[in-house]
Amino acid sequence: MSALAKFLSVCGYEVSGSDAHKSELTEALAFYGARVYVGEDSKRTELIESDIVVYTDAISQENLELKQAQKLQKIIYKRGDFLQMVCSEFPHVAAIAGSHGKTTCTSMCTHILRATNVPFTAHIGGEDATFGNFYFSGMDYFLTEACEYKKNLLKIQAEAVVLLNIDKDHMECYQDEADLINCFRQYCKQADRAFVCADDEKCRGLGEFSTFGITNTLADYRAIDLRSNGERYAFTVEEYGKALCRIRLNAIGRCNVYNALAAFACMRSFGFHETEIKKGLETFTAVKRRFEKIGEYKGASFICDYAHHPKEIHSTLLTAEGICKGRLFVVFQPHTYSRTKLLMSDFIRVLRPIKNLMVYKTFAAREKYDAEGSAATLAHTIGNCLYAENVYVLKMWLKKTVRESDVVLFLGAGDIYYAAQYLLKELK
Repeated sequence: MSALAKFLSVCGYEVSGSDAHKSELTEALAFYGARVYVGEDSKRTELIESDIVVYTDAISQENLELKQAQKLQKIIYKRGDFLQMVCSEFPHVAAIAGSHGKTTCTSMCTHILRATNVPFTAHIGGEDATFGNFYFSGMDYFLTEACEYKKNLLKIQAEAVVLLNIDKDHMECYQDEADLINCFRQYCKQADRAFVCADDEKCRGLGEFSTFGITNTLADYRAIDLRSNGERYAFTVEEYGKALCRIRLNAIGRCNVYNALAAFACMRSFGFHETEIKKGLETFTAVKRRFEKIGEYKGASFICDYAHHPKEIHSTLLTAEGICKGRLFVVFQPHTYSRTKLLMSDFIRVLRPIKNLMVYKTFAAREKYDAEGSAATLAHTIGNCLYAENVYVLKMWLKKTVRESDVVLFLGAGDIYYAAQYLLKELK
């Protein structure tokens, strides 16, 4: 939402809005001239005088400002519908979808387009270390994430789309896994061209689309001669059997090879030269909360990652183990009761082998308490771990245990990121 607000401000519109809490994102909007308030207030002058109201699916239909806008018969758009309106203003649109990796791949594409010097706008779901969640230099190309929550990705009409992977997530929005897969299939079919992961079993079954991959020798775009140095990977891009160029990523983790391949294939389809794409990919370093080192305590590295799904957690753990010279400590915060309940067995399978694990209280987001999907239930079921209801418990645990060369990994999509930052200050 904040990236859309920035875009509208850049285009000369008067923008105002509200959020549940003050944050770096809400503060950043002030630099764009937007007025942002904390909390709901149906009597705000800006709301009453507004021409258009845009709201996110994350808020309740009982939101006071939304109900007031309906009462005043304002022109109202859901975020997904409004995003497509923005897309329609650009001659070229690229969208990035998938259960995991959307933000990183979108950020990589942003760096590529920046390297080409074409006029473009980037709408990023997270915060790129260089550009934040928004970049604007013109209206030739529009780059955006395509989220599967409530099938919002189907609203986007794009020239080129990417599908990184398919996994069971946001299942409260789908009848079953077949419905989820069919949604991604429709997303790919409605674009002029689509690039899907050839190493992902569910993606392979979608139909005849262009592919990228590492292990599948039939992929149209492949990463060959893979080398790793401290979990930073180098590889040669092979396009339809022909070696094009060698890329050395500055982002940590093998998963980023897939993200880079997808970005390469997508941007290549717009006619950009491989040297421009290579330059852009090698300037990308990180996205906030994606294996982000936030500091040290007693010589131990504190790292935050957005991983909140079992598959993401597994991938992040492999990366952490690859760089950890001491012991690995993991603090995991479940994100929503419904996801934890649905994937309970998968969470247990991936978390139980961790020797030093603390499960932190659930970030409920939009959901009401459900004991069956709570963090306490997850911790109890795992068995060989601890449970923390507050930061004080984390502080006492880490203060007594961590030492030099250890890695403390904070995992989750909720407020664990801010808890980790506060905790680090408290420990110091």
